[in-house]
Amino acid sequence: MKATRFLGIDFGSKRVGVAVSDDSATIAQPLVVLKNSKNLLSEIEAIIKEQKVETIVIGESKDFKGKDNAIMEQINDFVAQMSIVSAIPIHFEPEFLSSHQAQQLQGKNDMLDASSAAIILQSYLNRGKQNK
Repeated sequence: MKATRFLGIDFGSKRVGVAVSDDSATIAQPLVVLKNSKNLLSEIEAIIKEQKVETIVIGESKDFKGKDNAIMEQINDFVAQMSIVSAIPIHFEPEFLSSHQAQQLQGKNDMLDASSAAIILQSYLNRGKQNK
């Protein structure tokens, strides 16, 4: 069976949480929290190469009415930039209250955004398994 690794991203205006799946694309685990800076794209690219990632899953930020949150414009810009520098497929996964859920599970700490990314990625992986 060929290994397939997924990268989960919880994009924020200040911090970006990153998570990665295991080789069987079954379990998502928090990896790192990056500063949202001009180096973000190159840092994500380095993680993609290092972790041998084949697919990116990024949180899609909507409000209670299903409309894009303010951050969604920045997320779309980031996805557009990623698409220019990488041919890896990028998928959106609803990230409704993922940060709140992560904080409930572990409390507030430095890895909170990475844990949110893991929750987003795990949701995507679980949905994919259901559709097979």
